[in-house]
Amino acid sequence: MDDARPLFQQIAEQIEDSIIDGSLPEESRAPSTNELATFHRINPATAANGINQLVADGLLYKKRGVGMFVQAGAREKLVERRQEAFGRSYIAPLLAEAKRLEMDAEDVKKMIDAWRDEQ
Repeated sequence: MDDARPLFQQIAEQIEDSIIDGSLPEESRAPSTNELATFHRINPATAANGINQLVADGLLYKKRGVGMFVQAGAREKLVERRQEAFGRSYIAPLLAEAKRLEMDAEDVKKMIDAWRDEQ
């Protein structure tokens, strides 16, 4: 928790990351507001804002008296949203620069393959 973004957004993103990587599977119980507040040493209201954001996004739902749970389909929804964001943030600028450098898609693919082989 040291990003310039608001803490509640960081909390929400950490839970999203857990949903995507499978450590918080669909239909499983999500951490409670108090658990998050204690773990991160933050105000419970801040943790609640992060949870509420995920509820509003349709990723978590509440079982009265039991807690918050990961919505079925949440992982797929998150993956699609992040793939779209990845395209806007990385692929679109990459292709724009490739065009300025007179590179076509095949040139870009070859470059990506070469860089991947070095990893």
